Amino acid sequence: MSGGCGSVLRLALVHAVADRMKLRQVSDLSDFSRGHWLRELLCRGEELSHVQSSPDGQHLLLLQKSRPPTLPRVVAFQRHSIAGADLERSWQPPQPALVGLLFLQSPVAPGFWVLAVVWEHGRTEVWHFVVAVGWQLLQTLELCQGARARVVSVCSQGASLVWCEERPPLGAHSDMSKCAFRFCVCARALEVGEQSVRLGTVRIVLHNSPEYQLLASPQHVFLVPVAAGFATTSKFLLVWHPEKAEFTITAPSAGFIHSKVLRSSSESDFRKLLLGSVGLLSGFAPLDIHTSAVSNSGGLLLVSTKGSVSMVEPDGTQRHIFDLEGGSLTQGSPVQLKTFGSILACVLAGVLYLVDQNSGRLVEKEVLSMKEVHFLESQGEEDSIQLLSQTGIYSFSISKPEDSSRPEPCLVEMVFEEACRYYQRRSLSSSKLTVEKLKKGGAFQAPVVLAAILQHSLHQKQKPAQGLQDTYAKLLSTVSLELQSYMSLELLKTCVVCAPESEVESYCKELVEQEVSRILQSDMDKDNLAYLNSVFASFPKAAWKAIRSCLQLQQNGDGLLVARATPEVWKKVLCQPQLEEVGQNGMVPLFELICASFLRFKPKWLPSFVELTQQYVSSSWSYSSKEGPEGRVPLYKRALGVLARKNKHGEADDEMELELLLCSKRPKAVLQALHLLICLKQWQRVVEVAEKFSKLSPLLNKEIFITLLAEFARHRELDPYLDRLWPLCPAELTASDILTIVLQHLPHSQEDPVPFSSEGNQLTVGLLKPLLQRVMQRPRVQDEMYSDALQSTTFPPPTPPRVHKILSKAVADDVPQPSMARTSSPSALLQDDSV
Repeated sequence: MSGGCGSVLRLALVHAVADRMKLRQVSDLSDFSRGHWLRELLCRGEELSHVQSSPDGQHLLLLQKSRPPTLPRVVAFQRHSIAGADLERSWQPPQPALVGLLFLQSPVAPGFWVLAVVWEHGRTEVWHFVVAVGWQLLQTLELCQGARARVVSVCSQGASLVWCEERPPLGAHSDMSKCAFRFCVCARALEVGEQSVRLGTVRIVLHNSPEYQLLASPQHVFLVPVAAGFATTSKFLLVWHPEKAEFTITAPSAGFIHSKVLRSSSESDFRKLLLGSVGLLSGFAPLDIHTSAVSNSGGLLLVSTKGSVSMVEPDGTQRHIFDLEGGSLTQGSPVQLKTFGSILACVLAGVLYLVDQNSGRLVEKEVLSMKEVHFLESQGEEDSIQLLSQTGIYSFSISKPEDSSRPEPCLVEMVFEEACRYYQRRSLSSSKLTVEKLKKGGAFQAPVVLAAILQHSLHQKQKPAQGLQDTYAKLLSTVSLELQSYMSLELLKTCVVCAPESEVESYCKELVEQEVSRILQSDMDKDNLAYLNSVFASFPKAAWKAIRSCLQLQQNGDGLLVARATPEVWKKVLCQPQLEEVGQNGMVPLFELICASFLRFKPKWLPSFVELTQQYVSSSWSYSSKEGPEGRVPLYKRALGVLARKNKHGEADDEMELELLLCSKRPKAVLQALHLLICLKQWQRVVEVAEKFSKLSPLLNKEIFITLLAEFARHRELDPYLDRLWPLCPAELTASDILTIVLQHLPHSQEDPVPFSSEGNQLTVGLLKPLLQRVMQRPRVQDEMYSDALQSTTFPPPTPPRVHKILSKAVADDVPQPSMARTSSPSALLQDDSV
């Protein structure tokens, strides 16, 4: 239960119970003036390019395409209750075409609105509907200042009109790439009154730009490059923030890239805006946009030609929402998008998709009886959406089912989909596991159990086990704490979203601590590691406090850092993913994340933390084990890698590097630290490090002494510390070895050597004498071998007394002759040879 079930459980609780879609007819079009003609136009749906309703819902505007013998025209229909003169405007090439239909509301008079009809040459007709009178032309305005300007896109943002206009060069250019940046984005305040309309001065938002389609949200304007635009500029989007006079550059493939405040018109040059990002943008792929629209939350909805629906936020971030069925989309396949509440509605090829924007889950999919439908604004109903078809106007609303004890299709599907992913990762089979196979196979009971438990526990808080099997009820009691914990986490997330700005920091701190603790108790896979990277990047201080709490890091009475984390948590900290998984989008392992937090908030604790981690490693894995974290890269080197990635390097970083090298206690690291101290000429610390680490091993002792002896031969900086340096001399070094080392490292002089130098920095025999005496007085290994034979009261031993008695030949042959090796003089050797 702790593995797959726990993972499925946590993801199951993220989403609410599935909702049901309810449909009701609002109007059969008989209550509209000229209703028969309205039905006729709707039946010929291919002729309509745009349908829009007025802010009060009493008028419908239809834009009809040019199809011989009819001319392109815009027609307004109103309900019978407000009868009056109709509005119908048509045009014929070469007359300027219609560019935009905008409903503008007056900020002074609530409920008062006008219709702005913007033509290609910049002329704008402002119409107002008067009850019992009908449509009246209030005023005609000129948006553009130049006679040759051509409006290509227009939108309303707040109390202003924003448009993109083409300003053709004076001379005809044969090379169109040279005049690709001939467009200009302008804004103009529009003051709407009951009797008149007044335009403000023209404000240049961006000049020398490519062609853009403008889409406005309540606070921002999105600039989407047109498909036929300049290839280099069709790789990114622009977001204009009018209140800040700021532009944000974003690319769907990379997210936020750059933002810049443009205070004056001289700074509003498109090329200057991109000056610092050209190299980065050149490597991006061109945008893949089939359809774009603005959501009710202020984000930009994008549909790619592959059917992928994503949301671009005003700050430049992007997230994927849903993938439409049916494969690639052609230019002739219209996609309609509309959001209401948290639901995204998409209509494609007569199929209505209702998708939860927050989770990306398909709430409902309905096949419509007609292909041509149009979304309308829902007046006063944020949780419903209206559809216009040839048979009338229909309203869709989302409501919770009355019987909450029935199985919830969305929840059950989510549980089984997550179970498929979990079991597929751990399966040795090459066949793909599907939801249908999981339900029919019967081999995996965890998703079945979880679906049953969640359906009861989320809706029956008083009696959560009612109606459950006995086995399920026991399991529910086992996971009840985890259920409560996750529900409280979801509640905390809601508090973060709804809290005032002054309380957000405290909520975020608690939320981050719970999230970090949850991740450290689950599998440290690539997704969880990427999530932790984003948490540490977004909430660095809260993440630092959370990791201190999870590892239980604190100082004891002696001032030493101690940690009381469990072995399971240590394993998550030391988990090092495969090389191909690291470095993607800046993702780094958890150990490196923690080291970076130490460097930022508590640098002096970092060496102690590395030492603590090494102690856990040494107790859990053998020194040469390649399965452990040190089998790849030593921990001190990983910490040094984090230190090297700092933007600025100072004296404190040199000291930190020394501490990290020494805390590892590895021979190579200790010698590297010793050489670093020598380069810094910190001779007092050089000797202290030599005295401390020479005790670790004879081999390290020998390397340290040879290093310092070479430095002693080069200069006189170590002379004050010779009485502490000579005791470190290894036993196996002889006087000959010492002299050889000294001679090899003596500095080379350009002048002829002289017996006595006036500089006083030359090495003398007197300086070496204490060391040589120490070595000469030290018993050698060979002397110790023969020490028993050489110990005697006198030396040489006395000659034994001679025997003058003459023996017979037979007896003399039996007397043992003295050995050649014990002959003490040449005369004795000659005498023995003569016998």
